[in-house]
Amino acid sequence: MTAEASQVGPQGDLADEGTSPVGRSRDLARGERPLRIALLTYKGNPFCGGQGVYVRHLSRELARLGHHVEVIGSQPYPVLDEGLPGLTLTELPSLDLYRSPDPFRTPKRDEYRDWIDAVEVATMWTGGFPEPLTFSLRARRQLRARLGEFDVVHDNQTLGYGLLGDLGAPLVTTIHHPITVDRQLELDAAEGWRQRLSKRRWYAFTRMQRRVARRLPSVLTVSGTSRQEIVDQLGVDAGRVHVVHIGADTDLFRPDPSVPVIPGRIVTTSSADVPLKGLVFLVEALAKVRAEHPHAHLVVVGKRPTDGPVAQALDRYGLDGAVDFVKGITDAELVDLVRSAEVACVPSLYEGFSLPAAEAMATGTPLLATTGGAIPEVAGRDGETCLAVPPADPGALAAGLNRLLSDPDLRARLGHAGRARVLTHFTWTKAAEGTVDHYREALARSAAPASPAAAPRPTPAPAAVSTPAAPSVDVDVDANPESRASC
Repeated sequence: MTAEASQVGPQGDLADEGTSPVGRSRDLARGERPLRIALLTYKGNPFCGGQGVYVRHLSRELARLGHHVEVIGSQPYPVLDEGLPGLTLTELPSLDLYRSPDPFRTPKRDEYRDWIDAVEVATMWTGGFPEPLTFSLRARRQLRARLGEFDVVHDNQTLGYGLLGDLGAPLVTTIHHPITVDRQLELDAAEGWRQRLSKRRWYAFTRMQRRVARRLPSVLTVSGTSRQEIVDQLGVDAGRVHVVHIGADTDLFRPDPSVPVIPGRIVTTSSADVPLKGLVFLVEALAKVRAEHPHAHLVVVGKRPTDGPVAQALDRYGLDGAVDFVKGITDAELVDLVRSAEVACVPSLYEGFSLPAAEAMATGTPLLATTGGAIPEVAGRDGETCLAVPPADPGALAAGLNRLLSDPDLRARLGHAGRARVLTHFTWTKAAEGTVDHYREALARSAAPASPAAAPRPTPAPAAVSTPAAPSVDVDVDANPESRASC
């Protein structure tokens, strides 16, 4: 059963907040009808970040449970599992202003379709990121034109003004973590006032996210840490925020003894130009480790940086031959890469959950991870299911890597315990079951007559929709225009 974690203990314990009022029994097995679900995602490609992974796996498991799921997404379009009855994709195109190989392009005159397109271009021209706002407006128009076709609308962190008000079905929203965290880390890493000003404009969406989040009737999030930060930083009422843990595809990410382990190989998944991923500290740690383990080398699942702190660190420590970057690999290639490593590492300063940690543990690869954000909630206790070190500490990372590379018994023990933890707590089947429970609750609330004392404030006139103050963007994995354009 999927627990709702209200807090995480210092060693990464999962605290159970209790069962849902609807209960955790499987609803279809007890005769409840399948649901018609509209799953919205403005950023859906699983190769561009955690949101796409979430949509792909959650939609698959919801369909396997017997529900009808229509994913409505924009570019880069979601990649869904094929051959499942009841799972479909509806493309809701934007102007795709950040596409490769011509990011920040100016559309031709005949590409403009309506005023939403004009808002999209104008926001880009002034340094903002328009897609969450403009997607929300297009999604609202789509849903309003199809009243009665869906039982529930599930928004995957669009948090745009267009999703306020009546959509024709109850709204459930996933917030992976508040992007105020990303904003602050980006501002801390900015060099000079011009870069700080640019970052502030790029992250101006946080005003919209706060306003929209506070109005949402039901918020799902992926960890107890994220839950508390949504309450503290976005001002959402704690009673409306519920934890449904996500996890690894344990059928795909599983041990395979036939895959040879490469001595000294360390694997990480990281976007080099996102400071919160902490890759620069891992690169520095690798330089220290190679003094004791000259064969140690790092494989980064991500784009090779051409400039910035990581590129500078590679040059400074002479690590070009010891660090490889791979991008655009298949799921099977990714799994085999993780299996081939002696150590998987998550060096992030902060994570709202950390799918790479869960996936590495599911393969039985021993994990070294920081204690940033919700990572301890996923990785578990130091010395039991992982080795845990403080974030932004290359010396601690180096010590952990040296310890694991030197001790095959420790690696075997942590790898076995890590997979057992994932199977117990973090699977997509459990995530889908817990999510459906909250769909049912949302439907029950919408069907119940509201008492005068409990009636919510009326929705403001659509002026708030048509005249937004700032665009929104989620930067779960890649928050800046360069990394977005690389998708």
